[in-house]
Amino acid sequence: MIAYVRRMTLRSIITIPDPVLRELCAPVETVDDDVRALADDMLDTMYDAPGIGLAASQIGVLKRIFVLDVAKEDAPKEPMVFINPKIVWSSEDMSVYQEGCLSIPEYFEDVERPTEVTVQFMNREGAEQEIKADGLLATCIQHELDHLDGKLFIDYLSKLKRDRVVKKFTKQAKLAGIL
Repeated sequence: MIAYVRRMTLRSIITIPDPVLRELCAPVETVDDDVRALADDMLDTMYDAPGIGLAASQIGVLKRIFVLDVAKEDAPKEPMVFINPKIVWSSEDMSVYQEGCLSIPEYFEDVERPTEVTVQFMNREGAEQEIKADGLLATCIQHELDHLDGKLFIDYLSKLKRDRVVKKFTKQAKLAGIL
């Protein structure tokens, strides 16, 4: 957990079908003040959205960093920053959670993922960390890590469902003059 002070620097969240969401993110070379400012901006943006996780690619920054906070609404905030995360172990047991995504607003579907994961990463200060996660935290870590690899939760759905969602958002983007 980090000491998080809200600065209210909000970034625009990219939505499908923007191709940047399918890009592979590059490793963060050095954890410096710029990276910490990016993490803070991402936390501000995530909380404002509101969401429980946000990957850098979702704001157009192709760096391997994501933030999350899975604390219950009425509990104190528990922001976490994951820099260059890597899952080093996944359980064979699977869980199903209804997932949503700030880049696919107001769309939710059940997704099956490993129940537990162990993830190695650097924190906001650049210190190497390793945590074992289960439940919602494990699901959120896997969801956000997928973003860093250009993968979306809809990729776990049937082709029919995925195509329907992409078509809907493509039509909305055209109507809004984005495409």
